[in-house]
Amino acid sequence: MEPASVGERVKVARGGPQLDGIVFDTPSRSKVVVAVVEPDRGPVFRTVHPNTLTERTEESHSDRALRLLVRRTPPPIRGAGRGGMAAGRQDPGHPRAAMHRTTGK
Repeated sequence: MEPASVGERVKVARGGPQLDGIVFDTPSRSKVVVAVVEPDRGPVFRTVHPNTLTERTEESHSDRALRLLVRRTPPPIRGAGRGGMAAGRQDPGHPRAAMHRTTGK
């Protein structure tokens, strides 16, 4: 399967029966975050390898619940998971370095 795009309907193979899912995010080439309905937990997000995904074209009975989960979840923030800083100012609370402190002469 070619790289999955956000919002695409997929089937996820995870060692058991295939689960219907909707792609939520692709943080890297080796990770895809997919919304799936697990039988015992309900709609959840799972991070899977792209090789476990296959495309599906038909509508599933769980698609409505998955779309609601995706809609109420805020979009992912790039760079936050790795502790990296965004371009520009490094620390928003401290716009410049502290001045030299005198010794009180």
